[in-house]
Amino acid sequence: MTDVTGFSARGDVSPPLVDGGESETLRTFLGYLREAVIAKAAGVTDEVGLTPGVPSGTSLLGLIKHLTVVEENWFEWAYAGKGEGGPASDSEPPAPGETAASLIAAYQDASRRADEIVAACDDLSRPGARSLRDSPPPSLRWVLVHMIEETARHAGHADILREQTDGATGR
Repeated sequence: MTDVTGFSARGDVSPPLVDGGESETLRTFLGYLREAVIAKAAGVTDEVGLTPGVPSGTSLLGLIKHLTVVEENWFEWAYAGKGEGGPASDSEPPAPGETAASLIAAYQDASRRADEIVAACDDLSRPGARSLRDSPPPSLRWVLVHMIEETARHAGHADILREQTDGATGR
């Protein structure tokens, strides 16, 4: 079923079966989790997706915006060294005028750019240009594992937020 944003809702999807090397496995699992987060937003209206579902103010589309900035910060700003100044704030809620379609498209674009950075690297042990933490720049392997952890955690949050809106469950 395709909703008004052009994204398809899906039922439960098992983790991918991948028997490749380390880079392929990490990229495949990160892609699987990104798709799970996007699938959670399929079919919700902008109003529902932007409405906080918990007292902290977290919304389904706010999670997608957060993950977009985290992808940009870790892969582009920290690992690849792109951009001037510091990293972008990953705690800003969606701005007025941002919609499910625009937020999902931005997330997909950030994910594509991150994938290009990963594809250009032939050594996952190579450290990045800078770090988002008070530590030396981490390796691309660390960034990939961290992004899997970060995306998985927020996919779980998205599961709960979506279930609260209309009872939809599944990965």
